[in-house]
Amino acid sequence: MVADIAMTGWSPANRRALDRVLGTLGHSAASYNPAKKPYAVFDWDNTCIMNDAEEALLLYQAEQLRFKLTPAEFAHVLRLGVPEGLFHPDCSNVQGQPVDMQDLTADIDEAYSWLYSRCATLGGTTPLAELVETPQYQNFCAKFYFMYGALCDSYPMEVGYKWIIYFYSNFSTAELQSMVLDSVAHNLPLPLQQAAITSSAELPGRAGQLAPVHFYGMRVHSEMAELMRDLRANGFDVFVSTASLDDVVRAYAGRPGLGYDVPPENVLGLKLEMLDGKYTPVYRKDWHFNWGPGKTLGIQKHWVATKGYGPALVFGDSDGDAWMMKDFADTQLGVIINRLHAGQIGLNSQQAAATLGQADARFVLQGRDEARGCFNGQEQTLKYGRSAPQLLV
Repeated sequence: MVADIAMTGWSPANRRALDRVLGTLGHSAASYNPAKKPYAVFDWDNTCIMNDAEEALLLYQAEQLRFKLTPAEFAHVLRLGVPEGLFHPDCSNVQGQPVDMQDLTADIDEAYSWLYSRCATLGGTTPLAELVETPQYQNFCAKFYFMYGALCDSYPMEVGYKWIIYFYSNFSTAELQSMVLDSVAHNLPLPLQQAAITSSAELPGRAGQLAPVHFYGMRVHSEMAELMRDLRANGFDVFVSTASLDDVVRAYAGRPGLGYDVPPENVLGLKLEMLDGKYTPVYRKDWHFNWGPGKTLGIQKHWVATKGYGPALVFGDSDGDAWMMKDFADTQLGVIINRLHAGQIGLNSQQAAATLGQADARFVLQGRDEARGCFNGQEQTLKYGRSAPQLLV
């Protein structure tokens, strides 16, 4: 049972709530039917792990220049599904000026073409280590990463979340998952810190100097890995629903040694069309967008349709998960990793706060210490850079 696991990062009330669901629905319950296993659905990024695996992969891919795109192909993918014009006013350059999509993409094109003709990981012969101090390399990493954040801040999440996966074009699944595991190995030991990625001041380009902020490092939430094992031991099925590409999360969730042990067929996420065993920059035509209300649709189409009932437990951290937490009558408990968000997940969080410690709480909040990347044994979260934990935004 959850209360017996070694990890103590769960709040006491949350451990009791999880134990109650396992005792009521698990294989020790008189009503348990192995032909109708209860199941739990977990979001992945910032729920099962600290920070976002696909955002970390985006920066890793840029810094290591691990693309399989010619400059012409890269320029095409860079603009796929991206509206023209100015980004949100908050997405300004270092000088406080607005940033225009055409200016930004022109700068990224120029940097990528320069690097492509030289870097050994792309189309040239120069070792990457000899290029990292060049203004072109600095511009590419900073401006490419800035564009992802600007898309997410300026448009519906579908724009940025699809755009990020188009850069896996021409990879096979094995090649992509090898890069994912390299990114995981790179990011797990990094110190957790928010820091700017600064483009070149001497070569500002059309968009000007940019300095997007990235939250470096990732951490395994051992409590989640322990819970997944405990759920399976108690007769539950365990699934992951993610707004990342499914094959990216499959590599991480199934990686030996991390403890999650989620089989690939139990991960539901975004999908790309394949051609000759390689990803293409085309979102799968018959596939939903697995975020927000789309996660509810995915659960309905793929698990409710086969099982005949909804999940007993749902875990998430953001608006991407808020609907699947509340939309199923069979769900006994929605566990919110408390990131102090507003929106729909904020409404779920308010309900959790109003029923804090109650035995019949429909939602619970689980706090963490973001500077340490771990659960903190309470409902309040200590945000990175702050001195006191908070319950609600």
